[in-house]
Amino acid sequence: MRQTLIAGNWKMNGSLAANAALLDGIRAGAQGLACEMAVCVPAPYLAQAEAGLQSSPVAWGAQDVSVHESGAFTGEVAASMLRDFACKYVIVGHSERRSLHAESSELVAQKTLRALSAGLVPIVCVGETLAEREQGRTDAVVNAQLAPVIAAVGEQLAKIVIAYEPVWAIGTGKTATPAMAQQVHERIRATLAQADAAAAATVRILYGGSMKPDNAKELLAMADIDGGLIGGAALKAVDFLAIAQAA
Repeated sequence: MRQTLIAGNWKMNGSLAANAALLDGIRAGAQGLACEMAVCVPAPYLAQAEAGLQSSPVAWGAQDVSVHESGAFTGEVAASMLRDFACKYVIVGHSERRSLHAESSELVAQKTLRALSAGLVPIVCVGETLAEREQGRTDAVVNAQLAPVIAAVGEQLAKIVIAYEPVWAIGTGKTATPAMAQQVHERIRATLAQADAAAAATVRILYGGSMKPDNAKELLAMADIDGGLIGGAALKAVDFLAIAQAA
């Protein structure tokens, strides 16, 4: 049985004061919920997340990680540094990193492997643009993004989390219908099963396309949707908790 994971991606948002209120609200409301919860925060706020969520049921993580262990890589953040702040998760391959920073699927695979080597759980993002969907290329695009990751992690496949984020539904207010999302999730699991059937049955696949309190229950009811990677709704404790409660 796969435990539902509701993970918040704060993106480049927050301040010390706003974060304190948000973390307090999440911590207070997370008690007793059946799902697993996590927040992935900007690197400067990892210490605040660690302090604010210790001894709570909510985990925390980062939004990116370097492929390098250390060295002359100004601006990069090493996996070992994330571990210093007791991070559990790290997002890799988010569509914004792929598009704005030209990250290739091969680089995402290297980052996934680096995260695993440091004991972090990588949340590997995959997804197609609107043009790619309209061209009927969703499966081809997602499989091309997954292939280097599957090859890189090998027997560690069961240790990763995948987030399907249709790029056309991120921050646009558009959302795939539960049936549309389930169809892609099911195909992702089938692709994983070709590499490792046992791992495919346990890997959690999150939906990352504008999941909100009003659509979370229907999306999470789908057989292969194991949680959500939440953007805007993760910045409001009441909304984030409502999504978790829907699980």
